[in-house]
Amino acid sequence: MGFVNVSEPVELYIPNPAERRQKEEIEGTSRRKKKKERRNEGEMEAQQGTQELHLALAHKLFLLSHPDIDDIEKVRLRDEVLDAVKTDDMSSLYETLAAASVLEMDATVLDSMRRRIDNELKKLDDKIADAEENLGESEVREAHLAKSLFYIQIGDKDKALEQLKTTEGKTVAVGQKMDLVFYTLQLGLFYMDFDLISKSIDKAKNLFEEGGDWERKNRLKVYEGLYCMATRNFKKAANLFLDSISTFTTYELLSYDTFIFYTVLTSIISLDRVSLKQKVVDAPEILTVIGKIPHLSEFLNSLYGCQYKSFFSAFSGLTEQIKLDRYLQPHFRFYMREVRTVVYSQFLESYKSVTMEAMATAFGVSVDFIDLELSRFIAAGKLHCKIDKVAGVLETNRPDAKNALYQATIKQGDFLLNRIQKLSRVIDL
Repeated sequence: MGFVNVSEPVELYIPNPAERRQKEEIEGTSRRKKKKERRNEGEMEAQQGTQELHLALAHKLFLLSHPDIDDIEKVRLRDEVLDAVKTDDMSSLYETLAAASVLEMDATVLDSMRRRIDNELKKLDDKIADAEENLGESEVREAHLAKSLFYIQIGDKDKALEQLKTTEGKTVAVGQKMDLVFYTLQLGLFYMDFDLISKSIDKAKNLFEEGGDWERKNRLKVYEGLYCMATRNFKKAANLFLDSISTFTTYELLSYDTFIFYTVLTSIISLDRVSLKQKVVDAPEILTVIGKIPHLSEFLNSLYGCQYKSFFSAFSGLTEQIKLDRYLQPHFRFYMREVRTVVYSQFLESYKSVTMEAMATAFGVSVDFIDLELSRFIAAGKLHCKIDKVAGVLETNRPDAKNALYQATIKQGDFLLNRIQKLSRVIDL
């Protein structure tokens, strides 16, 4: 057995700053290589139904700030977010999250990110310069596109948009210009920048007037549908989703199951009963998927089948999914009201008068609950009925089309008379 001579100093290896930086750069290069490989397999991922990585990150960030997510789940989400931020060198987002106390600031990590970003940008600029001096227009465009995608990867929104615009100036084909618009739309969805999304959709439609293939046109419908749903235009969203249901390929945005989830939810409050049956209840594309989504099949079929007690049960199960969706959560209360308006209207359409007790029994709730619910909807003009509290009866008074037109004409006439009176007073003065 040997012994260490304690009288002699033991040398410990401590890497110098240059070696440490070299190690960090090697690790960063390895991460970027893996990331680039995943991005280069974009088409294959789309066929397999893989969501764009930054949109998946955006959903995790939304859940991290959600009050209904428990602390244990948030620890897991925080680790996943940190890993994604490090992998893509998203230094700006890292600083923002650290300032908001979502992540802990590590100056070493931040410095490493910035060094790798500077090194990569220098390489990309060298490639652009080389392509402009020695190669053709196609290679120049590809070099600029690579820089655009890098800015998107690191989450630098302003520079990404600026570089995408530069790349567009080097692009001739309409299809390739459309792809640049899709990148812009993904940026807009990540940051929930509705102004950017709206302008990009209009730009895409103008491009399609010059040409464009059907696959990209169908993809744009899903982007626009998601935008409409996120801005509470559920009717237009439902129509766009239904138009895309048999040609869906927009896996970079969301999975097909999630797409069907959105389609059913928006259709229920937007379509009449006949259209709902034809386009949703009996749609083969929906039937193949709807059973995989908890409560959704019961939600749809119990509404159409007038099984109101089952409908309320399924509805309560779906509320959690709606609240935990970053596009639907801001409209949670509105959607809850609209769905109840649909189901109450459907029930009352079958009767000229019905007891409140019968309605309460059909829905599996108390008479007091029905009384309170209907009072609110009647006062808001959502339901055409009146409550006879003494007799405990609901009497429907649905206006027919002629009566509705008559009331609208009177209202417009009164408005016109008021305007004329105001104008005459101005003239007299």
